[in-house]
Amino acid sequence: MSSIDKQLASIIDHTLLKADATKEQIDKLCQEAIEYGFKSVCVNPSYVALAANCLKEKQVEVCTVIGFPLGANSSAVKAYETQKAIQDGATEVDMVINVGALKSGDYDYVRNDIQQVVEAAQGKIVKVILETCLLSTEEKVLAAKICYEAGADFLKTSTGFSTGGATIEDVKLFKQTVPMKVKAAGGIRSRSQALEFVAAGVDRIGTSAGISLVTL
Repeated sequence: MSSIDKQLASIIDHTLLKADATKEQIDKLCQEAIEYGFKSVCVNPSYVALAANCLKEKQVEVCTVIGFPLGANSSAVKAYETQKAIQDGATEVDMVINVGALKSGDYDYVRNDIQQVVEAAQGKIVKVILETCLLSTEEKVLAAKICYEAGADFLKTSTGFSTGGATIEDVKLFKQTVPMKVKAAGGIRSRSQALEFVAAGVDRIGTSAGISLVTL
């Protein structure tokens, strides 16, 4: 019988964000999170209430995504989406940065966009997805500093829906730039990969392959 790496499981956000995810699959995701001891389930906003009900009185957080996957919603929409998610039972939110605004040099907009979500989250954990594959090194550094100034809790590398995912280099860059937690997500599909990210200092891993990562 296989055993479970509970220490690794405790930093994994067990994720299902596909457009065709069914209620049955979300229920299964939640049951797996309980069984394997994952930190959270990460689901789309319409499934937050279902996940929260499945995980009632369990030691598993309910994480959802805001402005996903492009980050191009208006700030007001992101704030409302966050408020609704918290009402439905979300305990963590992963918001996508407005990549276009950042690349346009509109840093005040980006900062305000994040601040509105932080305020709407009412003290719940906010992770900001930077979509690093679309950014230069300079833009990554700027984005990290803006997230820190805006009061977010985590930097998150990727949505997993763009042209690239998490890299060790990006994790190290973030850790050197700001005193924030880092979530690596996007393309982490093997145990050896996950352990490399842990060694690089990540505080959380987002993956849809969590079971294979923690099964020994």
